[in-house]
Formats: sequence, C-alpha cells, structure tokens
Amino acid sequence: MIYLDHAATTPLRPEVLEAMLPYLTEHYGNPSSLHAAGRRARQGLDEAREAIAAILGAAPREIVFTGGGSESDNLAIKGAAWAASARGRHIVTSSVEHKAVLHSCAVLERQGFEVTYLSVDRFGRVDPDQVAEAITDHTTVVSIMYANNEVGTIQPIAEIGAICRQRRVIFHCDAVQAGGVLPLQVDRLGVDLLSLGAHKLYGPKGVGALFVRQGTALLPQLQGGSQERQRRAGTENVAGIVGFGRAVTLAQADPGTRDAENARLAALREHLNTGLLRIAGAELTGHPTERLPNSSSILLDGLEGGDLVAALDLEGVQVSTGSACTSGSTEPSHVLLAMGIDPLRAHGSLRLTAGRDTTAADIARTIEAAGTVVDRMRRAMPAFAPQPAARTVR
Repeated sequence: MIYLDHAATTPLRPEVLEAMLPYLTEHYGNPSSLHAAGRRARQGLDEAREAIAAILGAAPREIVFTGGGSESDNLAIKGAAWAASARGRHIVTSSVEHKAVLHSCAVLERQGFEVTYLSVDRFGRVDPDQVAEAITDHTTVVSIMYANNEVGTIQPIAEIGAICRQRRVIFHCDAVQAGGVLPLQVDRLGVDLLSLGAHKLYGPKGVGALFVRQGTALLPQLQGGSQERQRRAGTENVAGIVGFGRAVTLAQADPGTRDAENARLAALREHLNTGLLRIAGAELTGHPTERLPNSSSILLDGLEGGDLVAALDLEGVQVSTGSACTSGSTEPSHVLLAMGIDPLRAHGSLRLTAGRDTTAADIARTIEAAGTVVDRMRRAMPAFAPQPAARTVR
C-alpha cells in the first residue's frame, strides 16, 4: 500500500516507540504521586516538557500538555477569550481554520461573544492588513492557523503576530499541521498561544500541547485536578507525552536535516502535481509556493472525492478528500468554498500528502493509478460513456 495521507496522521517513528515503552511498562506511576514510582513518571514528564520548550524557545512552565491538537485549540480560544472577557468580547479568526477553532468560536458566539471571520484570497491566504482592520478596542483574541490542513497554504504568521503585539491583542496560532516541518520559535512568530499535536509529526495519537506565553491569562476548560499548573485537569498521559517530546526533537532539533527532508518532499510534491495535471479537468488548489512541502491538493471536475478515495484505495493508494476530521461529511470543504471554488467542483477534491517513507516510485505509481481510476470513472458516467451506434429505421 502507498500511504499519502500524512496530513491525517503519521506512522509512529521507531525511536518514538522506543522512548515510550518504559513508561508503558515499568515506569507506570502517576506523576502527581510523591513516592518513587510517581517521581520517576514525573521525571519523564518534565524531560519531555523541557524538550518541547527548547524547540519552541519557551520556558518549560509555558508548555501545557493536552489530549490532542483539537483540545489545545479549544483551551486556547475559549480559555483566553473568557479570561479577557471583562476587557472585551470580540474575536478575529479566518474562514479557513480547522473546525476545532471554528466550532470553539461558534460556541463563544452563542455565549455572547462577537466573532469576525476574515475572508481569504483564491489561494487560501489571509491578508495581514485585513487582520489589522478587523481589530477593534474590544478585540481580545486573534486566531490564525500556521498552515492549512486541507490545501497546505502557509499563512504570514510573523506579520500577523507583529500586528497583534502592537495592538496588545492575544495571538493564537494553530500549528498542528505545521509542527513537523516549519520553524516553531514562538518569539519569531510573535504568538502568545500555539497549539501542537503529536500524531502529525510521527508521534502518538491523543497527545497535544499548548504554548502559553507567561502573563497570558487562561481560564481552564477542564476541572477536577491541579495538573499542568492548574491549567488542564487530569492525569497526564506520560508515555504519550514522552513520545511527543521525542517526536518533536527528532523533527525539529536539527534545522538542516529538517530543511533537507522538506526539499525532498517538495520535489516529490512537484512530481506528483505535474503528473496529476495531465488528467483532463484537473486543477491544483492552495498557494503555489507558500505551502507545506508535502501537501498536494487537487480538484477533478465531474467526480466525487469520496468515490475517488475508495477507487484509489482499491488500487493500493491511500489518500483523502480533505480534513480527516470532516471527510465523512457529504458537504463540500469549507476551506475550498472560502477560496471561492464552486460548490459542485469542490466535491471533487483530493488531498495527497507525502511522508518520510514516500519514494519517487510511490509517486509514479500514484500518478498512474489516478489516471486509470479517473478514466474508468468517467467512462462509467453518462456524459462520458460511449454512445451506441445509430440504427437505421426501415
């Protein structure tokens, strides 16, 4: 099988599993316990927190562990909005955010907050000037993602961060999709809150983190314990967090190695795009250059993305129609609609994302399989099927 759905999840790296195993067996203590087993678990937790903080250029106390990227987004948006609600109840975000952000904003709207949803250009990019124009005296939180999980477009985060800093507005960035491939230094990005998820960068599922800049007030969204400096109740997933720390270190500790892998992935992506564009009615979506190195997003006229995914799966190629969190829906992608793509065309979207083990042979086979599948599906459609020969009436 050829796996080209790394934006949905990545396989666990062997080095990550090796780091996790002791905390699934002999180091099983609760990190809140005072005895030796608890202290050993706490050591693993602290070391992972220090590792992630070092990559972000943050202090360990600024790292909050969560149950995943979606929870990190929820904690950031709701927690910061409610903590600053006495000062104002206006939030600014974009129309192409992950549903974890959009749904959190929708909940806040029902609770009396006002949300401005910024439009994007045809490539899915936010204009920093629009962010500046949207901020009012009542704005407390701006949330813009680092890179889009469906089309791969990278946002001008540092520019937006500078605007928010100047206007003294809390800036949250959903960096879940970008965490394994783009620089994460929080001071350079100008963020106050930054969300990460482990399973997008070859770590375990069910583990996330939220960077909370010192001095940023945050109202906890889970109650019942004093863990994570009273910002997120619940016994920490020690084994998962240890794996998360190892995964982030492997992905980000050596910028040269990261950049070399990004260049390899970008070359594979361009090879894939070139091949897919030979298919009639194919169109690439997302920004042509400011995009994740492994991410290809394409529209195929007249076809349903779900049908394409199923047909390619039978050919041994695993892809998706967009965000894994919404791929079960029959509705067209909200990201593509926000980019101005016609709803009927948006149904024919595919997302193909390469990874560490993807080879040039995998890409060549994918191009071949896609051409075969599209041709077969179109021949079965009335508009494309060969017409029977006309009969002569006697």
